[in-house]
Amino acid sequence: MRPTSRPASHHRVACTRPLDHSSPLQLLEESFLALVAGPQPLTLPAHLVCEEPEQDVLPVDQVRTRLAHAATSPTLRRRTWCEVISRAQRLGEPWDVVAVAMTIPVLRRMLARLPYPAHLERAEVEQEALAAVATALPSVDADAADAARELFAAADRAVHRLAYAARRRVARETGEAAVHLGRVDGPAPRTSLSSYGLSVPGAELGETKDEYAVLVRAVQARVVSIAEAQLIGRTRLGGESMQHLASERGVSVRQLYRRRAAAEQQLAVHLSQQLREQP
Repeated sequence: MRPTSRPASHHRVACTRPLDHSSPLQLLEESFLALVAGPQPLTLPAHLVCEEPEQDVLPVDQVRTRLAHAATSPTLRRRTWCEVISRAQRLGEPWDVVAVAMTIPVLRRMLARLPYPAHLERAEVEQEALAAVATALPSVDADAADAARELFAAADRAVHRLAYAARRRVARETGEAAVHLGRVDGPAPRTSLSSYGLSVPGAELGETKDEYAVLVRAVQARVVSIAEAQLIGRTRLGGESMQHLASERGVSVRQLYRRRAAAEQQLAVHLSQQLREQP
């Protein structure tokens, strides 16, 4: 296996790029890059992706870079995908990791264009896309001209199904949001949203219904999620203990405080914009 030189710029980017360990795509990317990090990187024949290769083999990350380059011909792309998918199906690890990781550049572009609901976590969308690719990989015809397209299509269908289901869920849950947030007809809240810098029309009257209605409308407008509205409603309006809610949700109190602060900031900005738009 002939050693290959790696561009210095590649090392600089790899060393300085911040890692998002909550991103399934990033976690897979790290596993993929680990395959080429040692003295004997995982390679593929260079002729698969190069018309006139200057060397016999290329590390798989360089193959992926060339695969995504606009100058690479469709013939070379088909040849490379055929080999990668075939190896994944015949040999398993680590080629199954390589095959799925080869889709990352396309998946990133695909997910960047996907209009999914604001309350749907990006990590969940990424995981759904990767799972769809991994599920489709064993049954794809490696020799087919559109083998790679089948993998991308599987991911596209999966994330659109997920987004559609999330929108349906929001439509169903927003109708019950007031019930989920707490008893609207209950006693007066211990505090008000306006006490925390949230200018709520009608809140100065001390009416619980108005403040819950603000949260319901914020959920409908996708400013905050159902869970975030529940968090604000139960702790700010209902006076429920953050410790109790953190225990119920299985997170730390500090994490819950951060989530509430972020949600309240989003809500405050939204309400301020609404007030500026009023005649």
